[in-house]
Amino acid sequence: MIINRANLASMYVALNTVFNNAFEGAPSYHEKIAMLVPSNTRYNDYKFMMQFPMLREWIGDRQIRNLAAASFQIANRDYEATVEVDSNDIEDDQLGVYHPIVAELGRAARQHPDLLLATLISEGFTTPCYDGKTFFATDHPVASGTQSNNGGGSGTAWYLFDATRAIKPFIFQRRSLPRLISQDSPDDEHAFMRKKFRYGVDYRGAVGYGLWQLAYGSKDTLNTTNYIAARAAMMQLTNDEGTPLGVAPNLLVVPPALEGQAKELLHADFMGVTGEGTKTNVWRGTAEVLVVPWLK
Repeated sequence: MIINRANLASMYVALNTVFNNAFEGAPSYHEKIAMLVPSNTRYNDYKFMMQFPMLREWIGDRQIRNLAAASFQIANRDYEATVEVDSNDIEDDQLGVYHPIVAELGRAARQHPDLLLATLISEGFTTPCYDGKTFFATDHPVASGTQSNNGGGSGTAWYLFDATRAIKPFIFQRRSLPRLISQDSPDDEHAFMRKKFRYGVDYRGAVGYGLWQLAYGSKDTLNTTNYIAARAAMMQLTNDEGTPLGVAPNLLVVPPALEGQAKELLHADFMGVTGEGTKTNVWRGTAEVLVVPWLK
């Protein structure tokens, strides 16, 4: 192939198609647990989350919670990945060898929020959320008391989420979509000096904590007893007036090390043999199992 502007433009179109197809086809889980929030500025303010939205009987004046002084902001960040294409490969019509690399760029761009969320989830035991407490805490302030979404323990962490609502336990804030860009002008100094053309992907965005009430984290043993306790703790959460929030946990998230325990807990027909014989697993299907490879 002759290296000129027309051929390089055609090559970019082909690579962009490979990138977009891989991006759209890559499996991803972040949409299950993170609400997508478009962003038009450097950061978004989520002070609205400081009041779990619920209706009440309208008696007298409306009850208005003043959030003017409150603030919980998530700032956007920049992310990128870049590869180089040798001009000799273009001349020799060897561009096909780069298609898998560009496809991997598309897959990585699609799954990057998954990776960011895995880190955010793991750090939930030590990182504060909007109320100043760690996201998974035993003492979230509610009215004059506290409530817990932390099961304790010191082993491998597992998580239970309510992912049934429009508001999710986490936030994926998207400032711009991932895009494939090129530095492929024949007159570029990098091409002149090194015979290389560059292709990269970039986007702007961020992840952050949403409503802690929709999430439960535990480092205690993943077994039937602790799973029941986690469900009960979430379903018993109330708002400031003592009204149950109606939390409905439906997603059990585990690292690969706990995949077997999670699937046995929620997929098995029976719970094993007891003194009274085989016992039906009444918790089968009460939540979906999601194994996240980036969790530890």
